[in-house]
Amino acid sequence: MKDNERTGALERLLRRYIDSYYNGEAEISDAEFDQLWDELKALDPGNPLLKKVGADDTDGFPKAKHIIPMGSQEKAANPAEFLEWAAKMNFSSYVVQYKLDGASLELQYEKGALKRAITRGDGIMGDEITKNAKRMTGVLSELDVQFTGGIRGEVVMTHEVWRNKYADKANCRNAANGIMRRKDGAGCEDLSLITYDAASGGDDFYFKDEIEKITWLKKRGFQTTESREFADAEEIVSYRAEVAERRKDLLVDIDGLVVKDRATDMTDLRRARPEKQIAFKFDLETAVSILRAVEWSESGATYTPIGIVDPVRLAGTTVQRANLNNPGMIRAMALKIGSAVTVVKRGEIIPKIEGIALHGELVKEGADSPGEEEITFPEICGSCGTKLEDAGTRLFCPNPSCPKRILHRIQKWASVLDIRELGDKLIQQLFDKGRVMSLPDIYTLTAEELSEYERMGELSAAKVVRHIREPREISLAAFIAGFDFEGVGELIMEKVVQAGYDTLEKLRNAGIEELAAVYGLGEITAKTIYDGLRETSGEIDGILEKGIISVAPPPAPESQPLKGYSFCFTGELSAMKRNQAEEKIKALGGSAKSSVVQDLSFLVAKDSSSNSGKNLKARNLGIPVIGEEQFLSLLANPALAKELEKKAGADETTAKKPKKGGKKSKTDQEELF
Repeated sequence: MKDNERTGALERLLRRYIDSYYNGEAEISDAEFDQLWDELKALDPGNPLLKKVGADDTDGFPKAKHIIPMGSQEKAANPAEFLEWAAKMNFSSYVVQYKLDGASLELQYEKGALKRAITRGDGIMGDEITKNAKRMTGVLSELDVQFTGGIRGEVVMTHEVWRNKYADKANCRNAANGIMRRKDGAGCEDLSLITYDAASGGDDFYFKDEIEKITWLKKRGFQTTESREFADAEEIVSYRAEVAERRKDLLVDIDGLVVKDRATDMTDLRRARPEKQIAFKFDLETAVSILRAVEWSESGATYTPIGIVDPVRLAGTTVQRANLNNPGMIRAMALKIGSAVTVVKRGEIIPKIEGIALHGELVKEGADSPGEEEITFPEICGSCGTKLEDAGTRLFCPNPSCPKRILHRIQKWASVLDIRELGDKLIQQLFDKGRVMSLPDIYTLTAEELSEYERMGELSAAKVVRHIREPREISLAAFIAGFDFEGVGELIMEKVVQAGYDTLEKLRNAGIEELAAVYGLGEITAKTIYDGLRETSGEIDGILEKGIISVAPPPAPESQPLKGYSFCFTGELSAMKRNQAEEKIKALGGSAKSSVVQDLSFLVAKDSSSNSGKNLKARNLGIPVIGEEQFLSLLANPALAKELEKKAGADETTAKKPKKGGKKSKTDQEELF
């Protein structure tokens, strides 16, 4: 996907998520939002959306700068990832704190007086909500010392307050996020601030370590997150399991642990993503319920099963609908209506039925165990009456002329090409009137006829047509993805293009077996591409004949000096973000992989000498492990690839393991825990 196309897609996603976040109904986690935001920054630093910190186009709060950036944290989703990080850090002492699941806030003091309270925003600038903050429990207007600097904490809502007053909100975090940004401040008295960090403005040595900060905050009268100290990384893994078991009994939500060096490093804290601390997330939360029904969600030609279960609480929300993926999964689990099932939240966002649970587990949940009955699969397409085809991995309508399938393709094309003014509602109107029944039809629309449609007018209609007829040259991967072949997006098509099918002619001439041989594709996806190209052949030619859309030619061989080389990254680079490094590799003809596999060319590690899991696996497979300096040299001079390939193995050394030792001390449990 070209940068401008990806930028448009990111803008649309972020605007939607910003809107839901500031209305107290966040659709995705903070971590996922940060990833999208960082990617947009890397691709388009001057994008107007980035200048709109938070909700400044809707909430009217003034903006203010943080004393210390409130950056994103490194994440560890499991013990292996955490221990890999700990081995690289090799701290003599680790401070471990609850990771509060709320909204970050910085209190700024001048000579002991609270001057402003600032939300996280983009990590550098945030909304100043001082009046609202002063109504919260735990926010002190005056300190007993002449302190000038920032105090950071998390705005939370207790489970009891949520149950009694805000149960209409999805969870405590969503409720707190919405309330703290109300212009009138109503409800802020129901929120609490729990602190975890402090920094003195202009004095990097005010606090000597993280434990001293917590002690100092307590003495001032702040509520603080529970903090403990460990000398052994393995003991932190055990502690995480203990906390995960009892987190449901805490008065507020937490979603993991924050682990950091006891010694305070202000240089590290000022980084956009500090290296010396990590969020050690809990395992996926699961619950046991009863499957009461299966509904079939229709998207284009595909019918996707959605399980309806007895309500259960997962990751702070009540879940009653859970994904079942496809018919094959239902059969593999021998699932029936009335089955006891385990439900999880993937990424703590999308509920999914993972498998059959023992009915005995329901005794703890207090649920009834009904009789079981077979799940009924739809057999006929509700749109065109065609018999549905059950391929196991998907249930779909095979009719190329199915109206629902055609409509979905038109909507997908407008989305992939980022025709911003051609939204789903207008497409639906054009389709219902029979005006746009294929992709080439889009390019015959006139401003005069569009002005007659609902909510259009002459200016809007002219704008739509201008966007439609704007000449564009797009990649072959994006072009094919726009034709909405089931399960085939740009990432899959990029693999096909990189495998040598880099022109439309080559792609059309490729057989199923040839496509199936592409790494990571498989026969089912290959057949989908093969059949899709033939099914849409007329539309493909029709669009290209209009002369508005053209497919970019493949890059010249000399511009792809890394073609045939693949790279995997472990750890954060100092010079650039990982996604930027991957884009640079792709621009030079190379490919990026997410894991260490047999045919990988290089593993790029921040510390090439460490004994991390990826490093060890790469060495065992004979894959060169190179450091950041070598990687940057390779980008500047791709001809070094062959030399590094030979040389890298000889430079590998063994890193020290983290020191072992017992627990040291523990602070008192705080009021809210």
